Amino acid sequence: MPALGSTLARRALGRQLNAFRKKAEISQAQAAKFLGISPQTMGRMEDGVSMRSATDLHVNELCNRYGVGDDKRRLVLALAREARIVAKHGGGWWRADADQGDGFDHYPVLLNSAQRMTAWRVVLLPEIVQTRDYQRAVAWAKYPSLPSDEIDKHIESSAKRQRPLDDSAFTVEILLSEAAIREEWGGPAVMAEQRRHLADIGRRSNVSIRVVPFQARSHIGALAGSFSLLEFPVLPHSKLVEPPVVHVEEYTGDLYLERAEEISRYRDAIAELRRVALSESDSSALILGI
Repeated sequence: MPALGSTLARRALGRQLNAFRKKAEISQAQAAKFLGISPQTMGRMEDGVSMRSATDLHVNELCNRYGVGDDKRRLVLALAREARIVAKHGGGWWRADADQGDGFDHYPVLLNSAQRMTAWRVVLLPEIVQTRDYQRAVAWAKYPSLPSDEIDKHIESSAKRQRPLDDSAFTVEILLSEAAIREEWGGPAVMAEQRRHLADIGRRSNVSIRVVPFQARSHIGALAGSFSLLEFPVLPHSKLVEPPVVHVEEYTGDLYLERAEEISRYRDAIAELRRVALSESDSSALILGI
């Protein structure tokens, strides 16, 4: 498994161990006692702040205590090894689809932990607001030789990624190129349903959807390309602010960016896109008008 970035693997490992512990109904103090470490150190490990205690021996011990099955055990051990490689040698930011043999997908885990998502899309609508028929059309285009039952599994997986939208504490800002709402994925009937769904979602109090029209003067959106900025709440144990992540979904994999200078440039791009985007009401009128 290739290295990701400086914190993604250890943050993912911490979240998985935290979820396993809670499912087993074991307190953090009890878990710390199993490993012979302080509850504070255990908390920092679950927050993804510290890797000092995330040895294979410790991770296996926790899996034994939590009653974790073999598949999930292999997953967290792979994350622990990845985190150690990154800490020792540094790592890149690219995660290719072909390298994800462990079956772990970082994006939905990050999305479920985030408190805010800001997305810009040039052609495809964000997965979080796609209808099933729209998802099916995209999946067939991306995987034309995939059997129908595998396409169905892909759509079910996509549907699970939309659950954060139902949490009123999770705020979503979506900025769309007009091309994204005019592109005919699946044909006119599919897109008519998708546009109505998009307008309905935009009425939620925790969602903002705005369109950058074709007549907007030259702006950074075409150069930046599609991306999502995920921002997170304060970590529960260490009380540190978890760094934001920019996620870029490409044809053969995913790019994750965490460095402050990179995040800053994407924030600047978002500010520019907000400047040229239509208001929420005008955007809704354009979407329904089409």
